[in-house]
Amino acid sequence: MQQRSVVAALLRIAPSLAALIACAVIAGCSTTESPDDGAVCSAYGAARSHVEVVAAGDVARVLGVDPGREGAHEGFLLRLNGGCRLTVRVETNTSFTGEFPLQRGDRVVVKGEYEYYERGGVIHWTHRDPRGHHANGYVEVHGTMYY
Repeated sequence: MQQRSVVAALLRIAPSLAALIACAVIAGCSTTESPDDGAVCSAYGAARSHVEVVAAGDVARVLGVDPGREGAHEGFLLRLNGGCRLTVRVETNTSFTGEFPLQRGDRVVVKGEYEYYERGGVIHWTHRDPRGHHANGYVEVHGTMYY
C-alpha cells in the first residue's frame, strides 16, 4: 500500500514524470527506445558524424576502463545485429554511469552520438549530459539502464 501512496503523490506533482518513475521503480520496465541499427550503417556508409543513434548488438570485446580527459571511460566493441553487421566502439563516461558488468556475448542497447571513422566508428555520449549540449544517452545491459 505504501507504493500506491508514493505513486499518488508523484501523480500530483508531475504526471508524465510520475508514470516513468512508477514504471521503472515498481514494474522494473525498460525505458529504452527501439534500436535502429540502419541509422548507424547509413552514417557509416556516408562517413557522417554527430548522428544521434540507438543501436543494439552483442559485445564482441570488452576494452575495460581507462582514464580520460573528462573522467574514466569504459569501452567495448559492439557488433550490430541488423543492417550492415558493423562493429563499432562504444565509450561511456563512468563518472556518470558507474562501471557496469559486461562480458563478451552480452546483448546491449546503446543510445549516443555516432562519430565516423574507417574502422567502424564510435558511439559516445552514452550517458546524461549535465551541460545539456547533447541528448542524454544510455547503455542497457542485463535489463539495467546506465546513464
